Amino acid sequence: MLGLSPLVVLIAVLVFVSIKVLNEYERGVIFTLGRYSNTVGPGLVFVIPAIQQMVRVSLRTVVLDVPPQDIITRDNVSLKVNAVVYYRVIDPSKAVLQVENYLYATSQLSQTTLRSILGKMELDDLLANRDKINQELQQILDQHTEPWGVKVTNVEVKNVDLPVEMQRVMAYQAEAERERRAKIIHAEGELQASQKLAEAAAIMSKDSTTIQLRYLQTLTEIASDKNSTTIFPVPIDFLAPFLKKN
Repeated sequence: MLGLSPLVVLIAVLVFVSIKVLNEYERGVIFTLGRYSNTVGPGLVFVIPAIQQMVRVSLRTVVLDVPPQDIITRDNVSLKVNAVVYYRVIDPSKAVLQVENYLYATSQLSQTTLRSILGKMELDDLLANRDKINQELQQILDQHTEPWGVKVTNVEVKNVDLPVEMQRVMAYQAEAERERRAKIIHAEGELQASQKLAEAAAIMSKDSTTIQLRYLQTLTEIASDKNSTTIFPVPIDFLAPFLKKN
């Protein structure tokens, strides 16, 4: 019994070392003598010491914050743009076998793709078509990371930092645009008012009583202001005989 005790202890140690526990969101990529064997997990996993090796891969969504990138748009405007990328591993074996470090590779690919795509666009398109740009970035990144077993689920452009000079120019442009709209609205109001006045004049010219009622209504409005002077408008027709005598 004393001779067997070291062997029993050795076996117990080997069994203890070979037991691995993988969480629900983890998978283990097993290599046997350096060759890929299979993907295991989650739960209890046995790995033969000195013969097999296991690499843990998380299947949870990774939130990658792309640092601000210096970009020159197609209309020669210098910007700083940052973004956030959401991705996760869907094939653990490819994530280990096809790329050395899929986290670093996805980060670098996101930065270069962001500079490449936004550099082809003008400033107005970048500010107005944010959803379209996010979708295009997501499709390009997903296409390049698919061989790595990585799925890019979403890309969002966060901030677009404009130079101070460009902010002033855009403020002047917005002010001029609002002034243009105000003038157009004012002109349209004058046009509608003139049309209504012409219609009213046409209606009043058909009946002299209408003109008289309007005349009395105007006097009532003047008198309601408690003015000390009351102005009576005199039609030009009343003065016509006097003008002829002269």
